[in-house]
Amino acid sequence: MTVTARVKHSGGRNTDGRRSAPRRTDRGQVAIEYLGFLPLLLLVALLAIQVGLAAYTTAQAGTAARAAARTASKDFPTGNAHTAARDAMSKWLAEDGFSYDESEGTGDVTVTIKIEVPNVVPGMKGKWGKAERSSTMPRG
Repeated sequence: MTVTARVKHSGGRNTDGRRSAPRRTDRGQVAIEYLGFLPLLLLVALLAIQVGLAAYTTAQAGTAARAAARTASKDFPTGNAHTAARDAMSKWLAEDGFSYDESEGTGDVTVTIKIEVPNVVPGMKGKWGKAERSSTMPRG
């Protein structure tokens, strides 16, 4: 003999016969909160990328300044110091242009490189300024 249990639907009533309060479900609430928070999260991520890009651009300006100063300080340079600076940095940074300034002191050469920091945050074009680095090498 097989015994099956049947559960009778109470129709929204408690065990004492009173009607129970309707069940409130929070289904989808987390998704809505996440959608509201998503633009802020994306903006913070873009700003973090922008800060990293500014640091990278500054490092590239330093590398270019050292390479140019090294070339310009030689008595018989094998190439142009401006070209050495361009070749020492990432091509995509050099394509947008950079400013090159060379000054000679008594027995040394100082090269200053300025590179416009690229932008990844929409609507902030040109707001990040320029990365500037200088390097001084003795004439040799």
